[in-house]
Amino acid sequence: MEFTTKELARILKGTVEGNPEEKVTSFAKIEHGKPGKLCFYANPKYEHYVYETKASAIIVNKDFIPKEPVNATLIRVDDAYSSVAFLLKYVHDHENKYRHHRSLISLVYPSAKLGKKVYVGSYSYIGRKCRIGDGTRICQNVYVGDGTTIGKGCILYPGVRIYPGMVIGNNVILHANCVIGSDGFGNAPQPDGTWKKIEHLGNVIIGDNVEIGANTTVDRAEMESTIIGNGVKIDNLCQIAHNVQIGDNTVMAAQSGVAGSTKIGKNCIIAGQVGIVGHLTIADGTTIAAQAGVIGNVKESGQKIFGTPAIDIKNYMRSYAIFKQNGKQ
Repeated sequence: MEFTTKELARILKGTVEGNPEEKVTSFAKIEHGKPGKLCFYANPKYEHYVYETKASAIIVNKDFIPKEPVNATLIRVDDAYSSVAFLLKYVHDHENKYRHHRSLISLVYPSAKLGKKVYVGSYSYIGRKCRIGDGTRICQNVYVGDGTTIGKGCILYPGVRIYPGMVIGNNVILHANCVIGSDGFGNAPQPDGTWKKIEHLGNVIIGDNVEIGANTTVDRAEMESTIIGNGVKIDNLCQIAHNVQIGDNTVMAAQSGVAGSTKIGKNCIIAGQVGIVGHLTIADGTTIAAQAGVIGNVKESGQKIFGTPAIDIKNYMRSYAIFKQNGKQ
């Protein structure tokens, strides 16, 4: 990347305070600023770095008033944090443009229908009667099973595995080694103490603008569908079991797991290493703190819960104060 501050201000719809021809070639945290680096300032506790940094340019809010001289060129925008997120995506998209290309060492069945400007990397497989939308990028070593539908503008990173019959919306990102549609963990106990596998004949339906992290697995339903709603963001190393439903715009951090047939509402926040047992209903807007174990329904919207078993976070902290006091005795 290489931009002048004038170009950055144009991209971000901001203004330049300082040298409009100052060049930046990479990003850095403000505490690591060096010549040629572009930093941003949004959190007041980092303000002293604005005056100390050797970075060439800093993105700041329009209402920021320096208390000391600033050596770097300032790019003033409405919201520094949002502008950096936009700029990171802008640079990523421009540096990772893929031309319409189908590798000669990939396998695409004649009955599969690919839209315009679809990229298919080496050693990838697209099965019979698949449907791939315009502008989707399928990287190297990806498997797309028969009858799968993938929307427009998706990115499937290397090693993604999609079982037959899955449905994936538009602008979905699946990171490396993500698995969509593996069988759920369903086994019936037998009189002799063995277990008989329950076949899973359903599928997974993923909405639009979803991102699923590396090495995360979303299991297919026994019957009907496992459903991931629009705008859902799932981190790396998560497990979504069969027949689970996750509502729109819910986010889930790494190493969390949801057992079968649980319904999670919209706009929930699920922190890292959370475990949720099966057949529950979690209300819209629920926040589940890290390492919580959820064993009962959450009926009221907007609750924050913590602990194992998870309870209202204020009750938990009061209880913890007692635990801590008793531990000293």
